[in-house]
Amino acid sequence: MPVTVVDINCDMGEAFGQWRLSETDDASLMELISSANIAAGFHAGDPNLMDATVRLATQHGVGIGVHPGYRDLQGFGRRKINGTSDEIINDIVYQIGALREFARRHGANLQHVKPHGALYMELAADEALSRSFIKLMRTVAPNAFVFCMGMSQTYRTAIEAGHPVIREFYADRDYDRSGSIVFTRHVGKLDPAAIADKVVRACLEGKVRTVDGVDIDIDFESICFHSDTPGCLEIAGNMRSALVANGIRIAPVSEVSAQQAYAIRGSK
Repeated sequence: MPVTVVDINCDMGEAFGQWRLSETDDASLMELISSANIAAGFHAGDPNLMDATVRLATQHGVGIGVHPGYRDLQGFGRRKINGTSDEIINDIVYQIGALREFARRHGANLQHVKPHGALYMELAADEALSRSFIKLMRTVAPNAFVFCMGMSQTYRTAIEAGHPVIREFYADRDYDRSGSIVFTRHVGKLDPAAIADKVVRACLEGKVRTVDGVDIDIDFESICFHSDTPGCLEIAGNMRSALVANGIRIAPVSEVSAQQAYAIRGSK
């Protein structure tokens, strides 16, 4: 079934003090997205930046999400940090709480939780850790969406638990045959037009080409791109324009989720 309404999410606030990773300021990107995944101090971010990014999101009507990662500023959260399940879950609790209070300060709610980098990939593969994570979500943020890949343990566990969940399509990452993104720490310059074509095809045909040249089916409710990808502003602009030109509306995840549920009911 073609996607007619979709969320666009992007990782935001990924800096620390005077250090900046992205070549593009978050304010420019906020105009092109509907959901922001905001770093909460472990892989990037600090209290002043979290406050500023939440304020920007509320000003632009963008859904606020926390982007918890491993405590790894030097490696930008893209290295696995070994720890017990309790240690990892407690780090997530800490980051959810911090970002949620900044959202509350600005009169906003926490829309979603999207783990970052190596933590995202670990949760996708580790059933026990995913169960601990979703159990945590049911307790501390039962109404907040979890963002994850459709093929992940995270998604399967959320569905089993009846927790709100959003599947992502990665605009600026490659896929393997399993439907997982190919994890990378460094992304080079990409072709914005090619990315726009890839995204539109995924929406209209439900297909994506893998790294070894095979087409696979892909289902999703949100499109992700990264603010640290070189040329991210041009990528976002091209992608959004191509979606709109093909009759695909950009909307917050709450509306996307409601429309998907209606479509599923109507097809039965």
